[in-house]
Amino acid sequence: MKIRTCAVAGMFYPRDPHHLEQLLEKFFRGKELGIDAQGVVVPHAGYPYSGEVAACAFSAVPASFSGTFIVIGPSHRGYQTSISRVPWETPLGIVDTDPEISAALDIETDEISHQDEHSIEVQIPFIKYRFPRARIVPVLMGEQDYESAVNLSETVLDAVKKTKRDDVRYIASSDFSHYVPAATAREHDRYAIEALNTLDIKEFYRRVIEKKVSACGVGPIATVCLACKAKGARKGQLLTYATSGDVTGDPAVVGYGAIAVM
Repeated sequence: MKIRTCAVAGMFYPRDPHHLEQLLEKFFRGKELGIDAQGVVVPHAGYPYSGEVAACAFSAVPASFSGTFIVIGPSHRGYQTSISRVPWETPLGIVDTDPEISAALDIETDEISHQDEHSIEVQIPFIKYRFPRARIVPVLMGEQDYESAVNLSETVLDAVKKTKRDDVRYIASSDFSHYVPAATAREHDRYAIEALNTLDIKEFYRRVIEKKVSACGVGPIATVCLACKAKGARKGQLLTYATSGDVTGDPAVVGYGAIAVM
């Protein structure tokens, strides 16, 4: 059976399953939020830097969830939008893809585009650990402008509608500002994120452009918020925010936000 093998295990997160499980247990400890978000925004940096923030985002979905996550991550290598249909390997075991939704999606399948990309991979061990029965639909997003986000959200919603599924949650994989002073990252990132309070995606894009926020997953964030809004969500709630500098002490940082879309 063909699978998508781990590309960044041992770099972004531990390859040893016992070490990984212990780390994830630590991240999730004390983070039950008592909410059921339709979608979440999750960072995708190395676990030592963004793992606590990522666990907070995933905690916005009850651990009992056993449906399908549509995971949308940016292509850091310039590939066009595509899906993966094969099971994904993690050190904790295999996570299966959802064949029904994948078949209904009018998006090209391209396993090569996915094989070395970390933006989706770093989310999968979190899913395997917290939601062991859940399945995934990995979507790598190329163009990230507003129109592309609208089109992708409509494509995803159409596939979910065709399959008559209501056990679907959405994940946007994104970091925020990259390698700017910590004070600038916090100010500009929060300014952009505030537009998501009311899921005003056009305003979100405007603020990102105004402040030159170097978030790598603007398109996935917009896509997930648009899809959730179409399904009745009314707000995006910032759960926590941190930077790599909180761990490293470096003056130039990367920003990480956990956002629940409800």
